[in-house]
Amino acid sequence: MTFSPVIPQSGLLGWTFLSRTLEAQKDNFMKSGAPNREAEAFRERISSVKTADDLVGDRELLSVALTAFGLEDDLNNTFLVKKVLSDGSFSEDALANRFSDKRYLEFTKAFGFGDFDVPRTQLSDFSEEIISKYIDQKFERAVGDQDESLRLALSLDQSIGEIVNKEATEATKWFSVLGNPPLKSIFDTAFFLPPAFSNLSLDRQVNFLKSEVLSKLDGESIDIFKEQSSVDRLRTKFLLASQLNNQTVKTGASTALSLLRNGFKLSF
Repeated sequence: MTFSPVIPQSGLLGWTFLSRTLEAQKDNFMKSGAPNREAEAFRERISSVKTADDLVGDRELLSVALTAFGLEDDLNNTFLVKKVLSDGSFSEDALANRFSDKRYLEFTKAFGFGDFDVPRTQLSDFSEEIISKYIDQKFERAVGDQDESLRLALSLDQSIGEIVNKEATEATKWFSVLGNPPLKSIFDTAFFLPPAFSNLSLDRQVNFLKSEVLSKLDGESIDIFKEQSSVDRLRTKFLLASQLNNQTVKTGASTALSLLRNGFKLSF
């Protein structure tokens, strides 16, 4: 049986319903088949995985591992995945440190193949740590199949929390926001940043984003997102902006269709 999340409508009202029913819906999702089987396989076999080769060689476990970090599209790119895992995170030249997308860095840190003599797969609670992330990601993707904005809204707490709660400088945390594609999309939408914003240098992006966000949310540093109220305000701004963008697109399409029906010729 395939489970589809119940989402009666989009935007803020859709989020209100989803957040109220989240635990029950995730529980039903887990019982629906494939996610539960894959999680159980990971739980049973991951302790036997001690090298990057071991993980890459087990496609089922690798699928769970990559999905847990939102990297499932790289399942067939085994050379890249093995290199990221083998390099680890300690060296500045490690492949994960050279990617702008910091999900690869979190991925290799989680497994520890290139960082420690004994990888983290040998920890007693490791399987549950990864499975929890995996289930969250799978459920978010199921939500995204119906409403991508709600998927991003659902991912916000964890993605921003992982950034603000780590030991790092203010600048590094803002760079991490830019290095997380789903999170960057939330900020871009919430603050109406144009596509050209991404063409600026990273330093200019950080300075502008920091100034814009903190002025609009009445904060002094990115650590305002340690407070749930600030996370909720960001999510609300994002959902309202998404609704506005969707309505603008629909209105524009409707206007164009009306003009065409009435004999107007459009030129582009």
